Amino acid sequence: MKISTKGRYALLVLADIAENGREKNVSIREMAERQGISDKYLEGIVSRLSAAGLVKSGRGKYGGYRLVCETKDYNVYEILYAAEDSIALVSCLEDDAEECPMMNDCLTAPLWKHLQDEFRKVMEQISLEDVIEQRFPVEA
Repeated sequence: MKISTKGRYALLVLADIAENGREKNVSIREMAERQGISDKYLEGIVSRLSAAGLVKSGRGKYGGYRLVCETKDYNVYEILYAAEDSIALVSCLEDDAEECPMMNDCLTAPLWKHLQDEFRKVMEQISLEDVIEQRFPVEA
């Protein structure tokens, strides 16, 4: 799995909203200026985050975006899943993939499935709050 620019920026956008939107909505223009990303590109990312229910929008003079819950309640997996076209390690494990005719006989399919499941578990353990605070779970 390669995390695309969309996925990386989705995490950045939510962190920006969390840091700058405590008392107000955060506009795309403000985020774009702070992050050095084009307004147009951010609109696409925020649209995906909104469709996934991760942000809510406000219109008018003080319009912009807010988080729908606390930063501790978001996890990296759900954010990337909302932003990316696919987060599968290999194409045969994509959500909308046709079942591979070789799946039952494929020697490596169980490995890819296991690695993907483990990666997902790790991403689900890391909250947006952890990202902002730079805290990451460490295995003993």
